[in-house]
Amino acid sequence: MASLTGPWLHLLVLLVAIGTFLLHAPASAGRGGNDDPTAGFEKVELSDSDFEVQSPYNVPESQRFQYRNGVRTFWVYRNDKPFNTATHTNPRSEVKVKGHDYSSGVWQFEGYGYVPSGTSGVSVMQIHDGKGAAHSTVLMLHVYDGVLRFYSGTAIEAGIYDRWFRLNVVHDLGASTVTVYVDGRRKFGASVIPSDSFYFKFGVYMQHHDQSSCMESRWTNVTLYTKH
Repeated sequence: MASLTGPWLHLLVLLVAIGTFLLHAPASAGRGGNDDPTAGFEKVELSDSDFEVQSPYNVPESQRFQYRNGVRTFWVYRNDKPFNTATHTNPRSEVKVKGHDYSSGVWQFEGYGYVPSGTSGVSVMQIHDGKGAAHSTVLMLHVYDGVLRFYSGTAIEAGIYDRWFRLNVVHDLGASTVTVYVDGRRKFGASVIPSDSFYFKFGVYMQHHDQSSCMESRWTNVTLYTKH
């Protein structure tokens, strides 16, 4: 049998090196170094009854919300009424995730969202505290002209229109921080004010400037996770 010399020997060494790298490479290799934000979390079991819809009180819910083939679609118009007669808040068509308020540990919202082009001046996801005060959120994700923002400030993700995106929001109560991931990549983090309890909301909730005449978002595969 002939011995391996010259270029054949170099090729063999290269193949062995590649095989060794693939054997010992971290799990994130080959996918941009992204980590799964849900790793180490426990999934919270949700039922359809945990998704409470809030929509303008003067029209049937079906005229501002649709749930079909696993996709929840929300829309409101700029001149719509609040969700009940006791509040003077802006128009909304949202889901409140009820029965899963939390007061300790680390909690995570995950969902796949879609915002059609033209939608602007609207919150599409928020973390609410349980106090019921006039300003009672620690995180709101707004959309203005195709940019996802922390409230109306820091840009989190540009080019959000007309595509499905994976959104993960982690709320660490012990550290009083929130972290936002888009498509598996960490995009934003901030310290937030502590409170006694919190819950998640998503859909469309009109804000105070740059609103479009109609605001819409769609959501599927919404899941909660936690760890203590």
